[in-house]
Amino acid sequence: MARYPESNVFHRPLGRDMPVIDRGAGALLWDQAGRRYIDGSGGAVVVNIGHGRGEVAAAMAEQAGRAAYVHGTHFTSEAIESYARRLAAYTPGDCNRLYLVSGGSEANETAVKMARAFHLANKQPSRFKTVRRSISYHGNTLTTLALSGRPNLQAPYKPMLPHVAETMAPFCYHCPLGKSYPSCEVACVDELEATILREGPETVSAFIAEPILGASAGAGVPPEDYARRAREICTKHGVLYIDDEVMCGFGRTGRWFGIEWSGVQPDLVTCGKGMTGGYMPVGAVLASERIVDTLLKGGGFVHGFTFSHNAVTAAAAARTLDILEQENLVERARVAGETLLARLQSLLAHPHVGDVRGRGLMLGVELVADKATRKPFPRAEKKAEAVFARAFEHGLVTYPGGGCADGVNGDSFMISPPFVITDAESAELVAILDRSLTELGL
Repeated sequence: MARYPESNVFHRPLGRDMPVIDRGAGALLWDQAGRRYIDGSGGAVVVNIGHGRGEVAAAMAEQAGRAAYVHGTHFTSEAIESYARRLAAYTPGDCNRLYLVSGGSEANETAVKMARAFHLANKQPSRFKTVRRSISYHGNTLTTLALSGRPNLQAPYKPMLPHVAETMAPFCYHCPLGKSYPSCEVACVDELEATILREGPETVSAFIAEPILGASAGAGVPPEDYARRAREICTKHGVLYIDDEVMCGFGRTGRWFGIEWSGVQPDLVTCGKGMTGGYMPVGAVLASERIVDTLLKGGGFVHGFTFSHNAVTAAAAARTLDILEQENLVERARVAGETLLARLQSLLAHPHVGDVRGRGLMLGVELVADKATRKPFPRAEKKAEAVFARAFEHGLVTYPGGGCADGVNGDSFMISPPFVITDAESAELVAILDRSLTELGL
């Protein structure tokens, strides 16, 4: 175990014992004490091809041995050029132009700046605002935190965050309008147009949305026609549609990109996490041809990071893509997800499990104080964290979150294992959750 002050590492959870990881294989992890864990969340919904893939490490080493680093304004590499060509076969619409960065927050920061640059190139300098949704997560830089509907995370830094226009999230379990789908006719999307009109369409640059609500709502799946109508509204008012696929992309929902379920074509797609399966820090923006052509004619894109367009990252991403293709893992995520979701339904027998939801291997469980009213537990009770701790003791890793009900209260946890999870491990995962909830009286 490692813990402050004995450890010199500034750990993310200060004051908590941290097991030291030793190795992983498939959907399993072992710490240095020999304890085995099922990686039931893929870390932070990252690991898709599984742990211990030596072929990815070998591809990274081969590229690093040839050329580990050059600046993106000086050189390109065959690693990134060939990867971008291959990836274009899977990207939504014509979002075929790859801007590779080092993380999801960087990707979303890049996307909103790219949208602004697009409008400047189009001689529309008044467009600078990005519309966010009330329950959402887009990153932890100051800009992307401001773009997120996560009051709990924003609270310590609120004086530092710029104002961002907000529209309601399409979260059916806690509908902000008190309606039910499909009789609601997806009324929540009308608020997007109202927000754009209230802000002034001539000032709005982009709308950013996750195809499935991630950690902020424990895998809340919007109605399919939400994205279609949001796309129509954005097009009507000249607003760019940014599709945040950092968590949903690269097979997590059972398709290559989560937005494919709705058939919508965005203007910009942001990526990360499963793009390299956890083997390298990664993020990316996939820009449409219209965006890139406009920026080229308008003088370029003033932006960049030291480690953008990195060849070793591209090598890891390319080998991850190989594995996803060769082992048909996107389809496997869809099928394994259906099985796991069916198994998780058994948890609804517990008195405080209010909802089980998701798509593919991006699944969530919400805990409530009262099932009939869907009333959440007070955030101070940290029920999701309690489930995490108890399941961890029993050898299961989950991904807890708070604030899904109203931005402050509401406990959920995500179950998003690697796509290579076996049927036996899937059943064991649910058994551990069942035991943990029983022991906690939930």
